[in-house]
Amino acid sequence: MKLLRLGNVGQEIPAAIDKNGKYRNLSSHLKDLNPETINFENLEKLKGINLESLEEIDQSSRIGSCITKPGNFFAIGLNYTEHAKETGAEPPKNPVLFNKSVHCIVGPNDNVVIPKSSKKLDHEVEIAFVIGKKAKRVLEKDAQDYIFGYCICNDVSEREWQKEKGGQWVKGKSGDTFGPLGPYLVTKDEIKDIGSMNLSLDVNGNRHQTGNTNQMIFDFSFLVAHISSFITLMPGDIVTTGTPPGVGLGMNPPVFLKDGDKMKLSVDNLGIQNIKVINE
Repeated sequence: MKLLRLGNVGQEIPAAIDKNGKYRNLSSHLKDLNPETINFENLEKLKGINLESLEEIDQSSRIGSCITKPGNFFAIGLNYTEHAKETGAEPPKNPVLFNKSVHCIVGPNDNVVIPKSSKKLDHEVEIAFVIGKKAKRVLEKDAQDYIFGYCICNDVSEREWQKEKGGQWVKGKSGDTFGPLGPYLVTKDEIKDIGSMNLSLDVNGNRHQTGNTNQMIFDFSFLVAHISSFITLMPGDIVTTGTPPGVGLGMNPPVFLKDGDKMKLSVDNLGIQNIKVINE
């Protein structure tokens, strides 16, 4: 299934996309897409619904983040070899794990705001996975049993805050609009080969990032096993899994986002984000 949330900020309702590409209202079956409802029991119930029988929602409705109020929003750094090289870092021997604030999550087409003190705002197209049941010390061979679905994440990053202000990366990754998610949360059964999915990001029509998940240093199943060996993952937790090369920091000279820029993010099977960058 392709699940999404539609409506004005704070008033979103859950929806699904039917076989004809129409948006269908799921609010009679789910209150929202959040940690209380994202689980495999609910998914089985949803699969039994005739979506065409549900109320149709206007295609022009705002799309919110495809999940709301997660308990955790984790991220993996330097997970594509060429991206590590372009930033001047050695490819890691273990996953680089950090947090993004859950409060940075916005819709896939909402504006990304350049904070007043920001000088080096950057983009990162990524694939995130969402956990569907409690995951503790999961074996790699069983990892996909714990993943509910996948979505696009733009891991927006303020490089000065991330790299030049000391401490950990979290403050450079957690500005108010630094976590666009969606448009869809795509259940894993809809994806034929998660190990070979194309990612891209354009700025003002110019290609900046291109990659494929077959270039990941640590794949999705390894990440579930690795993280859950240290941290218990719960339903609704998000893990965004790293970006391919082409970020602004890696250009010579570096090119950072500015007021009026337009980003287009695309991932096979997961849809498209269209984002405008504006000054605070």
